[in-house]
Order: sequence, then C-alpha cells, then structure tokens
Amino acid sequence: MASEFLQHAFHDQAVAFRSAALQAGPNTEVSTCPGWDVRQLVQHLAQAYARIERSLHLEPGSPRPETPRPPADFDDVLTWWDERLAELRQTLSTVDPDRPVRWFHPGGTPRTWLRRATHETAIHRLDAEHALAGLGPDHVHELIFDPELAADGIDEFLTELLPLGDWSGSGSEGQVLVHAPDAGRAWLVEFRPGEPPQAGPASGTALEADATIAGTADAVYRRVWGRPSTAVVTGDTALADLIAGR
Repeated sequence: MASEFLQHAFHDQAVAFRSAALQAGPNTEVSTCPGWDVRQLVQHLAQAYARIERSLHLEPGSPRPETPRPPADFDDVLTWWDERLAELRQTLSTVDPDRPVRWFHPGGTPRTWLRRATHETAIHRLDAEHALAGLGPDHVHELIFDPELAADGIDEFLTELLPLGDWSGSGSEGQVLVHAPDAGRAWLVEFRPGEPPQAGPASGTALEADATIAGTADAVYRRVWGRPSTAVVTGDTALADLIAGR
C-alpha cells in the first residue's frame, strides 16, 4: 500500500482515537481489551508509538527497545500520547523510508513501521469507540473501516504478525481461506505442525481449504484481530480460531 495513503490513515485514526478516548473518560471499561480501562488503552498506544519511534533508529537485529513508563494522571497521559505521536510522525517524515531498521524479522523498514502504527491505532480506535458506546465484548460497533485500509490490515496481520512467536509445540495442520470479496482480496493460511503459519494470496485450490473466514474487509479485519465481527467462519473452527490477535 502507498505510504501516502497510510500516512493519511494514520493521522485520521489517531485523531478519532483521541476523540473517543477523551469522550469516554479514563475509568471507562474497554470491553474489547479485557481488564483495561481507557487510561490503560491510551497508555498502551503511546508506549507503542515510543517503541516504534526508537526502532526507527535501530539497526536490523537489534533487541526490542525498553518500554517507557507512562504517567498516571489522565491529563498527563493524553499530553504524553500527543508528544509520542508527534515525535513518531516527525521521525517517519524525515527518515529514509527504505532504510533497513529493526523489525520483528529481516526486511523491516520505516514503511513497515508506518503500516504497523496505522493498524495498531485503527484497532485501538475501535476499542475506544466500543468503550465510548458502552458496548459489551460481543457487540459489533457500527463504525466501518475503509475496505482498502481493512484489507491492508488483514494482509499485515496474516503475513507479518501471525507467524511470530513460538509455534514449535503446535500440532495444528490444515489450510484456512480468508476472503474479503468487497476488497477483491483472498489469502490462504497454511498450518503445519511445529512450524509458523504461512500466508499468501489464495489460488483456485483454496476452495478445498479446511476452514474459511469470510465477510467484508471490515468484518474480516476485526475477526483476525479478535474483535467482535460479522465475519462468517465455516469448516474447522478450531483451526480458524488460531488466526486471532489482540
């Protein structure tokens, strides 16, 4: 996806996140992030911005930067969030977008971190909107993400983030078709015992997949990130449930 599109999306989602968090108030429960209130949600996102900004200055293979401690007072938290956002956007606007930097695996650049910041903000914007509306963990919020943005978020999760972690003890095997027809996108995720799952564009053989996650790009975006969704899951639901981030 073009960096210009992501830059605009990052800005828009950040503005919407702050507005929803401010209106909801610091002590409002965030049902889509069990155990968190809005204050913790804002703290978390600001910490993510700080780690991303530091990663933009680190060489590939560097360890994860230390997480800075956020303030406790909500007014101070919002100010700290504003500062971390401004710092990150400033660095993203000046650094070489193709320079190799620290990422979760080889191949990371400031472009990949812009993408990560955009979708981290969008999903937590949804969390803040849930809190503001007082919705429970099973209710789907009426907010609709742009299909292009949502499809890019699905792709990032399936191809970049899902394989992370220790899959050595997993005995899961099979294929999951992830389909967002309104965006014209489909992915096939393959699970093999003891190996990280691999995802790529679906081919004609994907119709033989063991499970399918299908719906609008908005619905599938929410589903792969473990948020309330109208996406339909068919086939081996236990296998499909392995595709769910927080």
